[in-house]
Amino acid sequence: LAMPKSRRNKLVTLARATKKGRATKEKLVESIRACLDAYERVFVFRVHNQRNTALKDLRVDLKPMSRFFFGKNKVMAVALGRSVEDEARPNLAQLSNHLVGDCGLLFTNSSEEDTLTYFRDYEVKDYARSGAEATERVMVPKGPIPQFAHSMEPYVRKLGLPTVLREGSVMMLDDFVVCERGEQLTPEKARLLKLLDIKLAQFRLELVCHWSADTFKE
Repeated sequence: LAMPKSRRNKLVTLARATKKGRATKEKLVESIRACLDAYERVFVFRVHNQRNTALKDLRVDLKPMSRFFFGKNKVMAVALGRSVEDEARPNLAQLSNHLVGDCGLLFTNSSEEDTLTYFRDYEVKDYARSGAEATERVMVPKGPIPQFAHSMEPYVRKLGLPTVLREGSVMMLDDFVVCERGEQLTPEKARLLKLLDIKLAQFRLELVCHWSADTFKE
């Protein structure tokens, strides 16, 4: 009797690219499909306030039990399969449908409950960037600002703070609201928040859906 063809070994066609680019994409497809054998489950995650350093630290922290793939959504979708006809395993195409925007794949041998709990509690605070939405109201009160050296006074005044230099100390002439909750930060306001050492951004991963043992679950 003829053996059934393996879905995992099915030939896939990648978008037109340079020889080097095509090789990179093919290697990514192979790596993802190998992970389907090496790990019990795979999650699609969405990134909030992307920070390369934080994501790198997360990879290292979870490396013994997990592996991350981030970026190149179309190639990741090809690896999993974009339809019932070409999916590498049953129901993986449903996972591919969620590969939109800043997202990636997390392969893991940890239990579903442990993985969900870990990422529910995981976050890293960082300085908000220009264009980000302020998560709280920040006001600098009237009076001295001891964290600023006297040489910084002209710079922070240029950024918008109502300051003056008195007896070698930077002084606020009045209360000043740097940002309101929900406001989109300008480059100047983002710089001020960083100088004030106020971190309004939270890097975190949101687990969107997951696949295990040929079963898809949102």
